[in-house]
Amino acid sequence: MPDLLIELFSEEIPARMQTKAASDLKQRITDGLVEAGLTYEGAVACSTPRRLALSVHGLTSASKAIREERKGPRTDAPEKALEGFLRSTGLTKDQLEARDDKKGQVWFAVIEKPGRPAADIIAEVLEKTIRNFSWPKSMRWGEGNLRWVRPLHSILCILSDEAGTEIVPLTVDGIVSSNTTQGHRFMAPDCFSISNLDDYTAKLKRAHVVLDAQERADHIWADATSAAFASGLEVVEDKGLLAEVAGLVEWPVVLMGKIDDAFLDLPPEVLKTSMKEHQKFFSVRNPKTGRIERFVTVANVETADNGATILAGNQKVLFARLSDAKFFWENDMRVAKAGMQPWLDALENVTFHNKLGSQKERIDRIAALAREIAPVVGVNPDLAEQAARVAKADLSSEMVYEFPELQGLMGRYYSEAAGLPPEVAAACEDHYSPLGPNDDVPTAPVSVVVALADKIDLLTGFWAIDEKPTGSKDPFALRRAALGVIRLVLENGLSVDLLSSMTAAARGHPAPSTESELAFAAKWASEFSNDPAWYVARDALDFIHDRLKVFLKDKGIRHDIIDACIAMPGNDDLTLLVKRAEALSETLKTDDGENLIQGFKRANNILTQAEENDGVSYELDPKLELTEHDAEKALFAALDTAEAKIKPAMAAEDFQTAMSAMAALRGPIDGFFEAVQVNSDNDIVRRNRLCLLNRIRVICLSVADLTRIEG
Repeated sequence: MPDLLIELFSEEIPARMQTKAASDLKQRITDGLVEAGLTYEGAVACSTPRRLALSVHGLTSASKAIREERKGPRTDAPEKALEGFLRSTGLTKDQLEARDDKKGQVWFAVIEKPGRPAADIIAEVLEKTIRNFSWPKSMRWGEGNLRWVRPLHSILCILSDEAGTEIVPLTVDGIVSSNTTQGHRFMAPDCFSISNLDDYTAKLKRAHVVLDAQERADHIWADATSAAFASGLEVVEDKGLLAEVAGLVEWPVVLMGKIDDAFLDLPPEVLKTSMKEHQKFFSVRNPKTGRIERFVTVANVETADNGATILAGNQKVLFARLSDAKFFWENDMRVAKAGMQPWLDALENVTFHNKLGSQKERIDRIAALAREIAPVVGVNPDLAEQAARVAKADLSSEMVYEFPELQGLMGRYYSEAAGLPPEVAAACEDHYSPLGPNDDVPTAPVSVVVALADKIDLLTGFWAIDEKPTGSKDPFALRRAALGVIRLVLENGLSVDLLSSMTAAARGHPAPSTESELAFAAKWASEFSNDPAWYVARDALDFIHDRLKVFLKDKGIRHDIIDACIAMPGNDDLTLLVKRAEALSETLKTDDGENLIQGFKRANNILTQAEENDGVSYELDPKLELTEHDAEKALFAALDTAEAKIKPAMAAEDFQTAMSAMAALRGPIDGFFEAVQVNSDNDIVRRNRLCLLNRIRVICLSVADLTRIEG
């Protein structure tokens, strides 16, 4: 069985596109081969800045011949039906066979497809893949019509086995396939021939090309950490930068340079960001001082002076870049030490959203909301407001204008320089968090307050102007904001009346449109309110509940259990809601809990049907003296016991005790239904028993809405 090797050699492919392009090449080629009738044992795709390569081993040498019989219309069917059948088979009428069938004679088509050599199939699939390859951005060059990410120079396509190597013949836009490739652009630019995969990788390495991206990344990291260790330093880990740099070079040569002393007092984050964004340098830190003192760059060529000239050039460019950063830093520090007021004033002219006003107006809203939330978290409202008012001041700074990813972090530095309390400085940095499901959650009380106010203002604002996420589209990151609210509340164990806070926040935004308000009112008709802001907040809270379902599902809590708890009063206290859901989830994992659900549903179904048929509600207290069976009396006693435990437990938010007391009803309820016929011929007894069922319903529903539990 032959092995297939493909290489598409071009000008430099952007690093960010290489991994996906290699994966796409593998999928398109292998899918095409299988669809055409070939099989294979395995496939591996690789990429370098100038080539995409794919090896497919254990490929069948030809596709199998296929004989297919297809049943068509009756022989006396209309002509159009026959014409359609002929078009689908590619045959003519004289090639069809008339055969007897249950309903008379019908036409049969016998379609025979001979096997095809692998080379023919490969050529067809590869040409189609190249011509229809999907790049984020592509270009045309010269006089041809082919589009590729960068000009495509050559196509290597060979089949190899014990008998030798065969070039798969194809031509794409004037580029003829061959068995040759090139090595490193500068160190080994000559062409050389290839016979198989092992020959390919070995010759490429001799030609100063490391084919595997992971091997290049490992080599870079090993050399960088060794060089830093030799100087008593350490490389700041950055996996994203490492992957990017590995996609910029075919033959990585690691060089370590020195940062000029004039820049060593800049914040390490500024040095790291400037070097990463502009130069793709790794930062090298002194573990004793925490300062960034050196950098690592990766060249794509070996030089006679061991990289001295390259380092000198890089250091010259870095000096200019860091001079700009130092200039920004010093200017910003002068403003910060004077109190940052010019930055706050400037935010009045910065639009947050054309329907939601300026950044200054948004800060006013967040500050007001922070004052309201502060007592819940145990924070002085004045301190919370102070933090909220300066949290976004650094958006006007020169440093954040140059490096937006430093927002918040620079705010901490500037707040410290302004002499503000350390809690305020910390809130400036932390209030954007958490930015994702794996990001750390702020725990400092002032930071938590400002972070919550920031995210609640964001959600209610965009809900008020009807800019909600739709499908996969979420341009304002509202799903992330909702998850942030959830994690801030839960991971800090807060008991926050979210609906009240969100309603207060919504009052600071434009009133919803008449159409939106009517839609909200219809959706929440059972909770009627005269306050449009309440409707905005209620709908946004529903969105948070949806995100909470996803969040808890990942923690193993079923969606119906969450629904049963969301249906209870106080569902805007997320901590309380999750405690209830966790307790119910644990209860339903027991036999008593699971069987109780069946007993409850049976009681509820009988009671509901009786109420519908009789047109009355059986809410009166059942009377013990009207019971006739021991099972009824036992259920009476069990309900008294359960109620005595559940009421105080629920008041104390001890859901586990309440759930256990509820689960203990399983036996008495089962015994009741086994021994007693609810719909007795005696109307008085029947009514008493229905009232007893109503008591079951009331006690169980006081813990959670068990009607929403599935099964």
